[in-house]
Amino acid sequence: MNSDVLIKETIVADVKKMVSDEQVVTDYETLYEASSDRYRKYAKAKRVLDNPMPTAVVYPHNVNEVRDLLMYANENDLNVIPRSGQTATEGGLENWKELALVIDGSRMNKIINIDPYNMQATVEAGVKLQDLEDELRKIGYTTGHSPQSKPVAQYGGLVATRSIGQFSTLYGGIEDMVVGLECVFPNGHISRIKNVSRRAGGPDIRHIVIGNEGTLCYITEVTVKIFKYYPENNQFFGYLVNDVETGIKVLREVMTNGYRPSVARTYSPEDARQHFYHFYEDKCVLLFMAEGPKGIVEATGVGIEEAVKKFQDGIYKQVDSQLIANWFNQLNWTQQTIDDEVQGMIDNDKHDGFTTEISADWETIPTIYNNVVQRIRTEFPRAHDLTMLGGHSSHSYINGTNMYFVYNYTINCEPEDEMKIYHHPIQAIIVEETLKLGGSMCHHHGIGKYRNEWTKEEHQSAYYMLDSLKEVFDPKGIMNYGTIYPVQEGYKYQR
Repeated sequence: MNSDVLIKETIVADVKKMVSDEQVVTDYETLYEASSDRYRKYAKAKRVLDNPMPTAVVYPHNVNEVRDLLMYANENDLNVIPRSGQTATEGGLENWKELALVIDGSRMNKIINIDPYNMQATVEAGVKLQDLEDELRKIGYTTGHSPQSKPVAQYGGLVATRSIGQFSTLYGGIEDMVVGLECVFPNGHISRIKNVSRRAGGPDIRHIVIGNEGTLCYITEVTVKIFKYYPENNQFFGYLVNDVETGIKVLREVMTNGYRPSVARTYSPEDARQHFYHFYEDKCVLLFMAEGPKGIVEATGVGIEEAVKKFQDGIYKQVDSQLIANWFNQLNWTQQTIDDEVQGMIDNDKHDGFTTEISADWETIPTIYNNVVQRIRTEFPRAHDLTMLGGHSSHSYINGTNMYFVYNYTINCEPEDEMKIYHHPIQAIIVEETLKLGGSMCHHHGIGKYRNEWTKEEHQSAYYMLDSLKEVFDPKGIMNYGTIYPVQEGYKYQR
């Protein structure tokens, strides 16, 4: 028996003493599944991943067990990958170390308190977003948070990845919803950030934790805002428009006039074909959803119609609102959706696709979009394999919006080479054009392990602040090695 096997057996035995045998899982299938996330989904489905499998997956039941596990890992220089929900798309859950513990929070799944009077709910990290939403709906409330992964996403992961939902234009991203939280640092220190509506007690320390992607601490509990739910007032609006620029201008008009539809989107014709093939007529699709109290919904609808009228020269036609409602009701994933996708890749699929989402101000977004599409079509060596290249704006703010680039392609290479040959060169063009024009290379999927080569350029002089957080809170570098922070050892997986 070689020394690596002995070391791993010792680690597993030590961890079982801290928790229980049934909380520590080491079978091959579990470890293979835990070695990566949805970033290299095709290679994973084809069983050709080349990165190390973790030593064990551990399922703590409470914050004290998390503390003990982190302290053990810190003392023994073991990589820790915090996991909760498993819907990451940027390699943030991928393992790059021979000795690693995946600490999975899914068994910390209690809804601790729902407090309608103070409009907040407290949950453990492993509570599924859908489960909290279902409980709130019973009493006439909602989380306001609805990412596509809603049925399977869990709160620890949602907060750690700074997630956003399809209703963000009204309710905000997860960072706007988090009131307080509990987290554990590698040295075993447990921090609780109390639940208050606002305070000026120094820098907002919630944001050390929100979006840290498991690189600084482990999130164990979260308190979020809740909202009253008015489904009977929902209104949908849909239009075909001549170009992306017109769609962006209408979105800007609605937002800068002070209206807050819950959904506000513009799709390029190529992207619209995927979602609205039965009515898009080779045009861009512009759509809105307004929700909330009846008076607010009616006023928002008027604002939308006024904005559309202002740019009517670029509007091709209005579409039946029921078509938009039907589409939106089928948008979320289920676990079955994910399983079916993987099975398709295992069986016969040689077609894949990916997304890269960025953000910028109103003036810059159309330029980034046009520059990116032009460069990919003319510079990407495998452009002839592309079956779709487009994008949509789906999250807007008073001062700008995002662009969700979407690209599909026929895979004409070995599964293990797909990301290096197809996705990474395309993403590099998107990131380069975005950073060149002052936008952000990552709007809501996070940096993970496969955008970390641009982390310093993303933050520029402010990288000093980000780097200092790592030095203070994780000086031994055991937390999610390679995520957010660039490391040379990761180059062999990235390129």
